[in-house]
Amino acid sequence: MKPVYAFEPVGDKRYRESHGLYYDQFELGDVIEHRPGRTVTESDNVWQSLIALNNHPLHIDHEYARGTEFGKPLVSSLVTLSLVGGMSTNGTSAKAVANLGWEHIRLPAPVFVGDTLYAETEIVGLRLSNSRPDNGIVTFETKGLKQDGTVCVTFRRSALIPCSPKD
Repeated sequence: MKPVYAFEPVGDKRYRESHGLYYDQFELGDVIEHRPGRTVTESDNVWQSLIALNNHPLHIDHEYARGTEFGKPLVSSLVTLSLVGGMSTNGTSAKAVANLGWEHIRLPAPVFVGDTLYAETEIVGLRLSNSRPDNGIVTFETKGLKQDGTVCVTFRRSALIPCSPKD
């Protein structure tokens, strides 16, 4: 990866935080580790489940969940996807013009309240936009990992990202 700085000078001894990267700062095969992690809470699970109208008792009913193979409520996959997707945004698409799509979402392991999630993203595709010459399309493969390293979610996402401004 080309050198990237988290701060841009805006004056004498004055800096502005810079989030995300421009298209030309990405390189195929780069892996970005997104930090900090995020511990999933009971509120995260119940609120997001209900906001999304996902009232499956496995996510919100302790008595029901006690009788399942998990023995306790399972965090909704929508919560897991939202947290890991959100965690990855600053390092991947904070400068994006548009999120172009998601695909190949997989959930290989359950997540429970109290698990801490981390995310990492590999750059798997780069091409200049045919319709917007000052932008490129970056394709990301992101995975969410639990505190013990177990992969709990994977997905591929593409975004339209501007090229670095011309000086």
